[in-house]
Amino acid sequence: MESASGESIEFTLPSIWDKVGQSSSFDERIAMVEQFNHSNIWHKRGISRVPIVHEVFVRSAPGKVSVLWDGSIVVEVGGIELGQGLWTKVKQVTAYALSSIQCEGIEDLVEKVRVVQTDTLSLVQGGFTAGSTTSESSCEAAHYKNINLAAHSFFVPDSSSTKYLNYGAAVSEVEVNILSGETRILRTDIVYDCGQSMNPAVDLGQIEGAFVQGLGFFMLEEYETNSDGLVIADGTWTYKIPTIDTIPKQFNVEVLNSGHHQKRVLSSKASGEPPLLLAASVHCATRAAIKEARKQLKSWGAVDATDPTFQLDVPATMPVVKQLCGLNTVETYLQSLLSKS
Repeated sequence: MESASGESIEFTLPSIWDKVGQSSSFDERIAMVEQFNHSNIWHKRGISRVPIVHEVFVRSAPGKVSVLWDGSIVVEVGGIELGQGLWTKVKQVTAYALSSIQCEGIEDLVEKVRVVQTDTLSLVQGGFTAGSTTSESSCEAAHYKNINLAAHSFFVPDSSSTKYLNYGAAVSEVEVNILSGETRILRTDIVYDCGQSMNPAVDLGQIEGAFVQGLGFFMLEEYETNSDGLVIADGTWTYKIPTIDTIPKQFNVEVLNSGHHQKRVLSSKASGEPPLLLAASVHCATRAAIKEARKQLKSWGAVDATDPTFQLDVPATMPVVKQLCGLNTVETYLQSLLSKS
């Protein structure tokens, strides 16, 4: 079986699935979560393991490499440095390409490379910075032109290699306060296939950042508008974004380096957008915790709430979780205790 690029598919998801299960002690923790839920009334835990398969597209991108008289190298690429490590990877790939030239003075090439911000006058058709593949396109453009003292390049990927699949898996455990609806993320373990990473430190930061951004989407950031279509939640007092308290208390991320792929940029893979979807593991774990909370409702007289089917919307905000946990029934239960005392 071959991919769109004509290569044999390296389907790493099964090994990733097993690896994250072992590294997170998933099976053992399921039993621990069950024991916790049996021993606690007002707090319930849930754990979930989620895989992802995400397709990305490699876009065309311009590039220019200039070797100055003092031996320094200036690189211009069409992408924008947004903190995603684009320039770091471009510097490394430029130095890697220039190191193939057999000449003196190629030591410490990375320190001699300087990436500068370009504009539409120096590089036309720069495109846009999105889709997790800007680094790949820009790096390939820099890699193409590494001999002339000043060379322009416009990288256009072959039609058969413009898209490929990314694989990853995550295990997340949460604890829900059924009185308030607060959800605490206790631990998250991620294994993500980066191909042959050009910079593991940069890719690790991208994976972690994308996951936290996904937490905002799945758990916090509720986009509310009024009848006129105007945004109601226009500040952090009402529109909740991920903060340091949102990050899992224990956050383990492993970058899996898979095999060589001739038609990908130095055999690398995207690490920006795909890991965002792994935050679904937190949403699924929250659903599992709510399900445990609803099991208690029958003994409190809420027979209808014992229906195992319920809709957990996105984002799963505190009010949503609080309602699904049966707050009204909890209040009734507490009132009954007070009346007996």
